Formats: sequence, C-alpha cells, structure tokens
Amino acid sequence: MESRTRSVTGWVIAVCVGCFTLPAMAQEESESFKKYGQEFKGKIGRTYEESQEWYPEASKPKPGTPNVLTIYLDDVGFAQYGCFGGLINTPNIDSLAADGLRYNNFHTPALCSPSRAALMAARNTHKIGLGSHALTAMGFPGYNGTPPESAKSIAKHFQHAGFETFALGKWDHTPLPEASGSGPFHHWASGEGFDHFYGFMAADADDYRTLLWNDHRPSETWMNKPGYHLTTDLADRAIENITSHVSIAPDRPFFVFWAPSAMHSPHQVEKKYIDMYKGKFDMGWDKAREQIFAKQMAMKILPAGTKLSTGIPEIPKWASLSDTQKKLYARQMEVFAGQMTQTDEQIGRLIATLKRTGQYDNTLLMLTADNGCSGEGGLNGLYNESLVLNGMQASLEKNMKHYEEWGGPDTYPHYHAGWAMAGNTPFKYCKQIVHNGGIADSLIITWPKGIKGKGEIRSQYSYVTDLMVTALEVTGTKFREEVDGVKQMPVDGISLAYSFNKADAPSARTEQYYEQLGSRAMYKDGWKAVTIHGNRMPWITAGTFPFEKDVWELYNLNEDFAETNNLAAKNPEKLEELKKLWDEQAWKNNVYPLYDDAAARVAKQFSRAFGDRKSFTYYAPGAERIAEAVSAPIKNKSHTIETTLDLKGDEEGVIVACGGVNGGYTLFIADHKLHYGYNHFNAERYEVVSPVLPKGKVDLKFNFIKTGTLKGTVELYVNGKKVAEGVLDKTVPGSFSLSETFDVGVDNGTPVSKNYKQKDHFRFTGEIDKVVITLVPDAANKAKEPATPGAKD
Repeated sequence: MESRTRSVTGWVIAVCVGCFTLPAMAQEESESFKKYGQEFKGKIGRTYEESQEWYPEASKPKPGTPNVLTIYLDDVGFAQYGCFGGLINTPNIDSLAADGLRYNNFHTPALCSPSRAALMAARNTHKIGLGSHALTAMGFPGYNGTPPESAKSIAKHFQHAGFETFALGKWDHTPLPEASGSGPFHHWASGEGFDHFYGFMAADADDYRTLLWNDHRPSETWMNKPGYHLTTDLADRAIENITSHVSIAPDRPFFVFWAPSAMHSPHQVEKKYIDMYKGKFDMGWDKAREQIFAKQMAMKILPAGTKLSTGIPEIPKWASLSDTQKKLYARQMEVFAGQMTQTDEQIGRLIATLKRTGQYDNTLLMLTADNGCSGEGGLNGLYNESLVLNGMQASLEKNMKHYEEWGGPDTYPHYHAGWAMAGNTPFKYCKQIVHNGGIADSLIITWPKGIKGKGEIRSQYSYVTDLMVTALEVTGTKFREEVDGVKQMPVDGISLAYSFNKADAPSARTEQYYEQLGSRAMYKDGWKAVTIHGNRMPWITAGTFPFEKDVWELYNLNEDFAETNNLAAKNPEKLEELKKLWDEQAWKNNVYPLYDDAAARVAKQFSRAFGDRKSFTYYAPGAERIAEAVSAPIKNKSHTIETTLDLKGDEEGVIVACGGVNGGYTLFIADHKLHYGYNHFNAERYEVVSPVLPKGKVDLKFNFIKTGTLKGTVELYVNGKKVAEGVLDKTVPGSFSLSETFDVGVDNGTPVSKNYKQKDHFRFTGEIDKVVITLVPDAANKAKEPATPGAKD
C-alpha cells in the first residue's frame, strides 16, 4: 500500500508541475522545432484558439510521375525470347517488345549476384564489393560481398522521393552471415530501400517447396497448396501489391522489382508445360542455333553482315551423340522451355494487371536478365545442380535414372551446356565468360506514354548500371547526394532515355571493363579485348590457372557483332592499348587481386565465420532457417551431435537437420528409435538406426569419425552406450545446396530423408532445449588421402 501511495503521489506531482510550467514548456517545445531541425509553419499559443495547426508534408512525386517495373530474369540468354529469335513460346514478352523497344547491345557482369548488385546500386560491381558472387567473397574491397553504405540501392532514392517500393523474388547479394532471421538487415531489400520484400535469399530456389522470407519473417507459402509453383506465387504477390497500392494511393507511383528464380536451375515445372515441347528439340542444339540465327537476321535483331559463331569447342556435335544422349538432352531442353513459357504466362498476368488498373501506359517497364545462359550443367546436364557446386559432374547413367521425373519435385535439374550455347546465339560462350555470350543480354523497355516507337530496335551500347539511372531520369527523381546521413559515391550508370525516341543517337557509353573469376575484357568505342582465363569453361569450378598464360583476343564489334574474327595478330597495338586501359580501370574499380578458384572461395566462406571455434550450441525453438554456409562446419571433419531429451515414449520428429533433397544430414526419432540419415547428392542414402529408446531423461549422441577424405564411420550413443554404427563411404565436400537451411527441431524446405513419418518438415513433437555440435580431432585419420575435386558422380 505504501509503494502504491508513492506511485500515485509521484504521478500527481508530475501533473501539477506540468500545470504550473505549461507556458514555459510550450515555449521550449517551440524552440525545439528550430533546434532539432523540425520545421513548423503553424502557430503555438497558450490555447488552442490562439494556435494554428500545421502538418509536415510527406515527400510526394509530381502528379503524373511514371511507375517503374523491372522484371529481372535469371540465366536467360540473348536468344531465348521469341522476339529475339528464340524457339520458345513467349507471347507476353513478345507483346512488350511490340509495344516498345528491343535493345540488342545491352550487357551485364556475366554472373547473377554481381549483376543484381550493380543493377540496384548503379555502380560497377567491384567498386561495391561484389566483383563476383557473394558466395565467393574474399577479404578485399572489390570482393568482400558487403556493399558499402555509400553505395545504397537506387530504390532508396525512390523511397525517399515518395514511391512505394516492392521487391519480389531473388535477392542474393546480401552477405552470407547476415542472411538469417537475426539480420542485421541493412543489406536486405528492406535496408536497401524496399518497403516490402517477399522472396528468397539465395542464388536459386526449389520452385515447388520454396524457403521464402516475408519481409523479415520466414515463410513457406507452398505448404498445403497442391500445384504450388514459385513463379506463380511471385506473380500473385506482385499483383496483390499493385492492386492494393492503386486502390489506396492511385496518385502515388510505385517501384517494383520482380525477380523470379526462372530460369536459373533447378528447371522445374508441371508436366503440361513440358508436354508442350515434346519432340520440339529433337533436332539438337546445332540445328537450333541455325534456326535461331536465321530468325534473328530476318528480324534485323542482328546487324547486317553478322556471322554465326562456331560455338564452344568442348560441346560435341549433335550428330555425334548416341540415341540415349539425344533422348536425355532433348528432354532437358523441353523442361527448360516449358518453364520459360510458364514464366511468360506470369509476366502476362502482370501486364494484364497494369492494364486493368490503368497503370500500363505510364509505367516504365524494363525486362532483361542478369547474364547469358548458364553452361554450368556441363557436358551431360545435371539431375542435381549441387554437384557442380562441389566441382563434380553427373554421369549419363546417373542422369538417365531421373529421366522420367526430370523437372519434377525430386530433381534439381540443369540442362546440357549445348543448350546454353544455343540460347546465346549468335554468340559463342555463356555465363561466367566475358565474351558476349556471357555478358550480352536482350533488353526490352516499354513506356507507352513516353516512347513513341513501337517494336523498334536500339543498338546503343549499354550496361546494367544504366537501368536505374534511366528510371531516375524518366521519373524525375533526384539522385540524393546523401542517404540516411551517409554521403553517396557517384553512380556509374548513364541514362538510356536519350535513345528512346532517337534511334540513331550515338552511344553515350563508350567504354566498360569486365572481370569474372579471372576472365577479363575491355570495351572501347566498338573495340573489345577479351580473354577466357585458363580457358576455363563454366562447369569447371575448381582449380587455379596461371594468369600469365592467358591468351587475349581482339574484336572490332562495329563490324563483327558476334565476335567471330579475332584481330589480335593483325592489330597488336590496339590489343595492347585496350589491355592497358583494362589495367587502369581495374585499379580504379578495386578489381585486384585476381583469384580464380571458385570452389576454394566458396569453401572458405563456409568456414570463415567461425575461425578456430569448435563447439556450436543451438537452442530450440529459435534455431531455424540458418543458412547452411554459416551453420556448424562439419563437412569432412570428425564431429559429434549431442542433446538431452525427456522422453515420454510418443515423441517423433527431427532433432537437427541440414540440407534437403539435394543432399544433407538429419538426426531424428521415428518408431521410438533414433535415426541418423545422410543424403549424398540424392543418389546414395545412408541410415543408421538405434534400438527402441528408453523413456525419461535420455542423453543422445551422434559421432562421426573421419577415416579418410570424405568418408568415415558413424556411431549412435544412448546414455553413454554405443547402440548402433555404420559407414559413410561418400560425403559431400562443399555444399549441400544453395538454398536449403540448418534447423533444430524441424527440417524446413525439402526433406533430407525419405524415411520421415511425415513427408514435409517432420517437426519434433516433444521439447528440445538445445543441440550441441562439436568438432573433434581426426584421430583415426593419420594417412591423408588425396582430394578428388572435379570427380564425376
């Protein structure tokens, strides 16, 4: 009672003091507006009657300001839309081209993560720490995977100007240690200027069972939704965003970044789309290139005199293949084409939404991709893309086991590099390589209110950094010299608006450097010097190659659009001039030092977060959706997993899991027994099972003893007693997947094991306090076995 009286008395005194000091407080508050920069244009008197109200005005674009919609596809080549000569049905994309402009001289950094970072920041990739993929980060300014606060996304400028901003789909240039529910979030879409984010924080995603983020909260929208597909879901959400916005604030423009997983591997789509293309690619990639090239020339997408390049030497001629190979590879392209058409349908739904809400005519719509077609499927294609992440390829025999289900939920497939070559016609190479096949992308820009031409072609040289600067100019949005208190570095982009209504305008961009995993190029006034470092093809991800042995080529693109006539021997002076210019640009943009072993760089990222740390404690229920790359680094190391449970006898479910259908490990209880499951690339599966577990407090321990490179023995302990053992003669060296996670008490995403009692997730029904993972010395591994990078599975 005494304390309560004190509390009430204190409150009365506070009110009374306020009563006696009201005029002084009013004056002090009025002064604070000036003191802290809070503008007030009204009047404050002693009473309401003596005062005048005034409200701060929010930033608001001018009436009639265009909306911006950027559609950013993944691994789509120069020649895969119908309107660029492709053999895939893309009527909705084609309709955009017919309503606007096709740019045939647009370029990107040849890889997704740097391309997306450069797009949003409008700065060169190495200048903002994304010289290569965030997964291959190194501790140098050009490669640290951490965009500086002085290079904030252009979306921030739109946000501050009063646009409502939405990001949907792929966002894979956040530093790996930050890609969890704990943040920090200043490199997420939310920290880069987007009011709303619905997407995935990885290089790829399973289209049927996607691990998404709804702003900062984990989401698995696919659950209990038969027929779910990620691209459709992303279209649904974009349509909802647009219709909601236009219903509430029709006079306020929006900025939408729509980036589906398509057409990055895995190529996954329902069977009806695959069936649309049955037999359509039986002619093979050589004939496909000829057909596409003929269409491109007839459409005048290519300059007069363009020749079809000879193609990648390592790709076999279609006629030389066996019937089994032809059957498999044709199927791979049927799946890809089916997914491309399904993606086109979703783009059609977005266009229809803009039209029915009256927004289409005044929306600047830019559609392109992040790089050329991906050749990472290698010389057989892949039933499981995770193989190439570990420097491995799939054999024809292993792939054929998955032929009937190719494109379904139990595959994570990629097509043969021959189809990537065809998709980049007339060019020779593909993604990761800085010849035009890797960096040249088709670009479509539509803005009916501001672009007079319909279906016209533009040939001005442009680069990915130009797109957001174009959006700034078109919308009249000011580039802010300071964002959130941080002075911003100048942009490298050059607006393309000058070319909208002037087809013959000279290119405003006259030079651009390129570097990707050691491959380099320098463009200047139509000339291009370029080298494929180590002659490394995209499906080779491990190893280093001497830079001094790289052979540079020289092309005059003004006369040789497809890079078919190497002039290095005829014009060595020009070659040396461009190589020198590249070196100058490299120092200026943080390109040095050069390091080419992608697999080693990825592996280092998987261990650098922990240093010498040996013990990892994860508490339930919060230890979920942790990126594999920053989970306990147990691969190829002796380790233990321990927990203590109080069992009533009816508990079941996952104790801990990492990975998914592509590969991973899991410790779970089913049928009153402890199970350890290991999935080796969805090919070999291992399981060790204990006897029936006792009730009450039970100490459970898993022990992996490394006996050689990528193999070892497995032991299960219950209350300190070994109760089961087995052998793992194959383990994954680097990464289970790009998108699956580490979880305690559940297996989010796709299931590691086929032996769960529930198909999806198999959440533990009891209580888990914590799980402790400990790395232990490899006592049994005295004789080191040689590593086997690049081995076939």
